[in-house]
Amino acid sequence: MGQKVDPKGLRVGISQTWTSRWFFSNKKTFKDSLISDIRIREKLMQKFKFASVTQIDIERAIKKVSAIIYAVKPGMIIGRGGKGLEEVKKYIVADLDKKPNKELKVEIKIEPVKKPYLSAYYVAQMIAEKIIKGFPHRAVIHHTMDRVMEAGAKGIKIQLGGRINGAEISRREKYFLGSIPTSTIRENVEFVRYPALTKSGYIGVKVWLCK
Repeated sequence: MGQKVDPKGLRVGISQTWTSRWFFSNKKTFKDSLISDIRIREKLMQKFKFASVTQIDIERAIKKVSAIIYAVKPGMIIGRGGKGLEEVKKYIVADLDKKPNKELKVEIKIEPVKKPYLSAYYVAQMIAEKIIKGFPHRAVIHHTMDRVMEAGAKGIKIQLGGRINGAEISRREKYFLGSIPTSTIRENVEFVRYPALTKSGYIGVKVWLCK
C-alpha cells in the first residue's frame, strides 16, 4: 500500500516555511489563533478570487498582526487611494477577537506574484475555472503545462478526479511533463488541491509543480 505525504508538509522547515508564523505557549490562545488564521485565509481567498490570490501569510506578535497577501493582480486589491486595504483590515479585525482591542495593530502587505505560472495554486485555479466553463480538459491541461515549463519550471504533474466531461462513472487522469521528484526533500515542490464544481458534480484538480 502506498504511503503518501503532502509535499509541502514534508518540506516545511527545510526548503519551505510556515504560512502562519507565531508562537503561543498557552494552549487556548494557540487553538483560537489557529482557527482564526484558517477563517481569515478562507474569507480573503474567496473575497479576492478575482485578483488571483495565491497565498496569505500571517505573522503575529503581542500587539501586532501582519497579513502578507500574494496576488497576481495586486492593484485590484489595493484599489484607488488604498481603499481596498482598509476593507481588508476590517475583515481581519472582525475575525481576530471577539473583544475589541484598541492596542492591536493590523498591518497589510500586498506582494505581487511576478511569475504566476510558477505558482501551483494559480495553475490549479485556472484549470478548475476553465473546466467549469466547459473547455475540453485535455487541451486546457496540455496548454497550461507548456506555459508552466516556458516559465522556467523543472516539471509539473496534474491529476483530475471525478465525473470528467460528465461521464457516468468517475475516473482519474494523470498528466506529466518534466521531472517531479516528490520524495527528494531538497527539491522545491509545490502541491495544491482545488475543487471544480461542474454540472455533473465536483472534479478534483491536483497540481504538483517542481520549481
